[in-house]
Amino acid sequence: MLTLDRQLEHWIVGHRIASLNWLFEALSKAGTFGLIWVLIGFGIALVQRRPAPVLLVAAAVLLGDLESTVGKLLIPRVRPHYHPLLKVPTSHSFPSGHSSTSFAAATVIAAISPRLRIPAFVLAAGIAFSRVYNGVHWPLDVLAGSALGVLIALLLLAGARRVPRRGLQAG
Repeated sequence: MLTLDRQLEHWIVGHRIASLNWLFEALSKAGTFGLIWVLIGFGIALVQRRPAPVLLVAAAVLLGDLESTVGKLLIPRVRPHYHPLLKVPTSHSFPSGHSSTSFAAATVIAAISPRLRIPAFVLAAGIAFSRVYNGVHWPLDVLAGSALGVLIALLLLAGARRVPRRGLQAG
């Protein structure tokens, strides 16, 4: 499985389209610290005239980041170094924090604003894929981060539904 993972990463990096490099570099930068997601949550909060969206999205980003940080401490996987477009982070590779925070936030956004479901998941997938395209993550890092992000968001949303109506209730 790890051999296939390495081969797939090398294939993706080896088949970059130079005219798209700027896009994937920008997607990686947009996903850093989950700021793009918090801004989207803030926009939804303004439209819905309630604070819950930005609070839930920020919580999803923080929990996704925490989960990936713990994962990197438990599983010390070395990052790829095959012609990276970005500076390779010094932290371990597994799971991808960008993927975890992006899919956690996208899942929350899909729940609180269903019309944004598709754009949110397209953006999350773009950010996640950019990490492999840019040569700073293995595909399995991104898949694991994405799955863990969705799981975290579902747990967060389930917890939010238990809060009284005036609280952080989603949807």
